Amino acid sequence: MTLPPSTDKDLWVSWDEYHRLIEQLALRVYRSGWAFDQILCLARGGVRVGDILSRIFDVPLGILATSSYREAAGTKQGELDIAQFITITRGTLSGRVLLVDDMVDTGLTFNRVLEHLRQQFPAITELRSAVLWWKGHAKVAPDYYVDKLLSNPWIHQPFEDYDSLRPHQLEAWARKGSTG
Repeated sequence: MTLPPSTDKDLWVSWDEYHRLIEQLALRVYRSGWAFDQILCLARGGVRVGDILSRIFDVPLGILATSSYREAAGTKQGELDIAQFITITRGTLSGRVLLVDDMVDTGLTFNRVLEHLRQQFPAITELRSAVLWWKGHAKVAPDYYVDKLLSNPWIHQPFEDYDSLRPHQLEAWARKGSTG
């Protein structure tokens, strides 16, 4: 499928590009020389990024659900909700933690999550952040990023096709995409 051209207002990302960005992020973290014990990803946008990084670095993955983009079909930021609990595969959140998301947009989520983690998890000794995109209007700078976007476009990620797909539509949608 051919994507529309990207502009200052819209950045269109294919699956291939999305995976290439995650690999570039992994290389930036690796080349920094910083060793970390765990990855904590923010759901939903950071789940795919965190999963792949967890596999590449072979460290436990934790997931913290957050939500603020619920209004206007997920295009307008509202009140931030942070889940009470973290799901992690081994032990509890501690040591050196890499906090992963898909992007830093306004920075509101990152600031609140960092504050939450420092209060709720005193066993964290060092916390760094990694994202694919860092938007120019953000009030927070991530430690690691791939692209800094000065024009603050809406990023159309490849998995957004599923945002409006419902189970009753899946069969027809799958048929449309098949060639045989």
